[in-house]
Parts: sequence; structure tokens; C-alpha cells
Amino acid sequence: MSERTRDFGHYGARGIKGSDAVARQLDQLTGYIATPITAKRGLMARLRYLTKSEHARTAAREAGLTVTDRTIKAWLEGKQRPSNSSLKQIEAAYRTVRRQNVARYLLRRLNDGGGTRVEIHPFNQSQVDRRFQRVLEYRSLNIRRWDMLIRAWAAGDAGGLDDAWVDVIVDLGSQWGKYEYVSAVGFAA
Repeated sequence: MSERTRDFGHYGARGIKGSDAVARQLDQLTGYIATPITAKRGLMARLRYLTKSEHARTAAREAGLTVTDRTIKAWLEGKQRPSNSSLKQIEAAYRTVRRQNVARYLLRRLNDGGGTRVEIHPFNQSQVDRRFQRVLEYRSLNIRRWDMLIRAWAAGDAGGLDDAWVDVIVDLGSQWGKYEYVSAVGFAA
């Protein structure tokens, strides 16, 4: 789309892409393990999640966990400690598999009852010179079909999620470009 923002923040505005705010909110609704991976409890919880079934092990391998089953067994038994690069692989695989597992549930919840109301908070322009400031207001929008947003989020496709977000906010009418970048997006499932 030619109307999309090309140089956000040029005059001092602060915010994030609306698609990134949606991804953050979906991540928050996902309910990841709260204990950090550096703690034994957090590591064990993630490893159990990634190895509890053959399906989970296959998904973990597809998500980038490249160590052998023997190494994973040694980690689970406490005979060996993962290296820092292995911890990063475990965390990335855990988050990817968790997103894929939760995506179907979130999609059903967000589409249920005709969609979900989304609050869109405009970006911060407190650092913008008065003559360049826009009139922005808090907006809300009912998103009826979350399929493209959830599919892109679950796949970790930032570009696809951004395109899906723009397709949604076009429903705001001629002012949709003001909400491509936001300070926050809020919704519940």
C-alpha cells in the first residue's frame, strides 16, 4: 500500500508498529512459563513441555531444537547442563511450539461471538513540535476475523502480521494510517 508510513518518528513521535503490539498482547495471552530458563525449574518445565509426546518432540525439532535425544535425557536427569546457545535454542523452540499449540484456542476465543473488541491507543507525540502534531484519539474496533493475524503470529511471520494488521485497521476509514503505529493495543480472550 502506498499510504503506509515510511519514516515514523522523523519528528520525534514514539510508538511501535500496531502489529508488534498485537503480537505482544497475544504473547501475554499465551501464558508462557514464568520462571526464567536460567533457573533449574524453568529449564525443566520447558524441557518437559517439549518432550512430553512424540508430537511435541517433532514440533521442537521443526522449531530449531537440534540436540540429540540422548542430550535431552541427560539434561532432564540433571547429569548435564545446557550451554548458553542450547538454552537459547530451547527457549526459542519452546515459544514457537507454545504459540502453535495455543493458536487454535486463541483463534476460537477471539472469533467467538462475532469477534473481539480491540482498544487502540495512539502513539506518543509529546516530543513532536506542536506544528507537526496530529489530532489523535483513542479508538476501538471490533475485529471479526482473526485468522490472518493468528496464523502470522503463530508462524512468527512479522511481515505477514504487519500486513494483516493493516488489513484490519483499514476499517477505521480514512484515518487508518494514524493507527499503523501505536503506543498500545489491548484485547482479551
